Amino acid sequence: MASDSNPLIQNDFNPIRGWAILIFLLALPLLLVPAVWLVRGYGPLVVITAFFGIGLIAVAAAVAPMGRAALPALGFRSVGWRPVVLGVLVTEVLSVAVSQLGIEPEGMKEVSKIAREPGFVGSLLAMAVLAPLVEELVFRGLLYGWLAGRWGTIVAWIVSSLAFAAAHVEPAHAILVLPLGLWFGWLRRRTDSLWPSLVAHMVNNGLAVVAAAYLDM
Repeated sequence: MASDSNPLIQNDFNPIRGWAILIFLLALPLLLVPAVWLVRGYGPLVVITAFFGIGLIAVAAAVAPMGRAALPALGFRSVGWRPVVLGVLVTEVLSVAVSQLGIEPEGMKEVSKIAREPGFVGSLLAMAVLAPLVEELVFRGLLYGWLAGRWGTIVAWIVSSLAFAAAHVEPAHAILVLPLGLWFGWLRRRTDSLWPSLVAHMVNNGLAVVAAAYLDM
């Protein structure tokens, strides 16, 4: 288990400041409400794309004042290929394990329904690229970076993982994603990089979309 003195963790970058979190929390609803209202009649895929697209804009607005320090502060730091491969492999093992619990959240059923509709490429881009990118930026980037700067990496790991699960709202869905959230958070803490969890998250979502589109028919 890594500690706050982990030599892999670089301390020469600015942490996420509290004002960045505040900007994000203000920008997200201000942009999201009108955007969702405008696209509400275009189907669930468009709404999902708008939701995460606004999330990406809100993250960008939150860290824009940091300038060139924003990317390393969010965790975009170089890392070897081994943590990335390990992240993907363990993520898939965890996904298979939690699927054996027999829990079928309504949110996952809705995602499966969207994946089977025409426009598979759009579904793949929205749910396997955009959605994990935004979720990683928010929970393992902004939130983790702020918490780690104030209370250390252990608190950042646990709290950001719980927040990631809670953000899925539906209790059954939160239970299923909590192990993944803890694993993604551990990767972030161990490597001080967002890349392992981001790649693992994208691969996992991509496989889920492909499986929903072609294996559940």
